[in-house]
Amino acid sequence: MTTETRNPTIILIAGHWLGAWAWDEVQEGLTADGQNAVAMTLPGLDAHDPERSSRTLDDQAAAIEEAMARADASVENPVVLVGHSGANAPLSIVLDRHPERVRRIIWVDSGPVAPGSVFAPELPDTVAELPLPPFEVLGEQASLEGLSPEMLERFRARAVPEPGPVLRQPVKLTNEARRRVPTTLVCCSIPSAQLLELARAGHPMFAEVDALDDLEVIDLPTGHWPMWSRPADLAKTIGSAATRVD
Repeated sequence: MTTETRNPTIILIAGHWLGAWAWDEVQEGLTADGQNAVAMTLPGLDAHDPERSSRTLDDQAAAIEEAMARADASVENPVVLVGHSGANAPLSIVLDRHPERVRRIIWVDSGPVAPGSVFAPELPDTVAELPLPPFEVLGEQASLEGLSPEMLERFRARAVPEPGPVLRQPVKLTNEARRRVPTTLVCCSIPSAQLLELARAGHPMFAEVDALDDLEVIDLPTGHWPMWSRPADLAKTIGSAATRVD
């Protein structure tokens, strides 16, 4: 049985190349619905940071911990974390460290990573940062469905290169309690049925999903960036999941 309870703080964290700005429309929708939602920019993704290309996953995890502290996250007052795409690495680290402070984690076209995961293990140490690829290349890696030319133009104009250390650093996870945190998968570019099938088959990108104790899946068909292609629907989905308890 599920019930609704008081609104927790929702911390929104976007994936590679993106900052807090990527959530503007979703955050507006959540706020209009009475939710307490804050969006953050991970270290390395602030265009004005002169040291951004040297930022690490540890820096990013520490920034999320600081955001949780500002929200007074605790056992009595747990927060909801929302992670999109490549934000899954630092978020998995934080979940491993502080599962008791997280009421629910919501993955937006993303999911938890496995221990030892490295996003780009073959990226040479000489590569300081990875810029946003041309869209014809990016579209082969992730679905651009639902993005208008204007959205793509804004994406290109505001994208910040991803720090090389973030892409090369292995994710260290040791706490099994991370798998007991209530989890919602918002499936956009890959249908939930297909994702769960891949998880059960042990696919390395999704194997960790099969180890979760408390999982719900929600289909929101669109491309890999639903915060732009379906922002109102994503805000409603996040808001509903955030206030749900079993």
